Amino acid sequence: MRKKYLLRKKGIIIRIMDFLKKRFEELEEKFFGKFKKKIEPAQKFISYYRCALMEIEAKFKVLNEDFTFLHERNPIDSIKTRLKNLDSIRRKLRKLQLPLNINSIEKNIYDIAGIRIICPFIDDIYMLADCLIRQDDIKLFEKKDYIANPKKNGYRSLHLIIEIPIYLQNEKRQVKVEIQLRTIAMEFWANLEHRLRYKKNINLKIIDELSDELSECAEICANLDLKMKNIHDKIENN
Repeated sequence: MRKKYLLRKKGIIIRIMDFLKKRFEELEEKFFGKFKKKIEPAQKFISYYRCALMEIEAKFKVLNEDFTFLHERNPIDSIKTRLKNLDSIRRKLRKLQLPLNINSIEKNIYDIAGIRIICPFIDDIYMLADCLIRQDDIKLFEKKDYIANPKKNGYRSLHLIIEIPIYLQNEKRQVKVEIQLRTIAMEFWANLEHRLRYKKNINLKIIDELSDELSECAEICANLDLKMKNIHDKIENN
């Protein structure tokens, strides 16, 4: 009797487990189906910015190649690209108290796709920016010259917000990209300042002290860029 009871109980448990497993699989499929419908448009939207980055990077590489052929030196030391993820975009929209939708993103967030061009000399920055802006498929939205007008903390860089067309399988889209152009010295300083700003558990007194030192370093970097430019000009004009 006991053996039959245990076998019957085991059978019931197995049927219950099979039912729960099947139900869980149905709920899982339903959940991920809804999740996929929500996330796929957002991922596709982000892919537009990834394509725009590829287009802009290619343009700068072409300019670099052409300049190198004509002048036997590279105006670009390195190129860095950055793409904001969905969480970062969501946080920025909330901070700006804007609606959480794609239309709101397109109208208000211009730095989803970012590219940084590091140059040997200040003149290279303005030359590359001018060459890019003059291209007939590039539309300039915003220009901020933090080289001519540095920020209070000493930050220097040339910022551009441009719009570029990308050609997809069945459509053409206009996408905005943020471009930062700076010298090697400016990049070195900016990386150090960024580490200080986002360093966790650092004493406020130390932050104040280091901020003052960084301001001094910004002036040193600016003077270094100027001296290097003067030396370069003398070499070129000799």
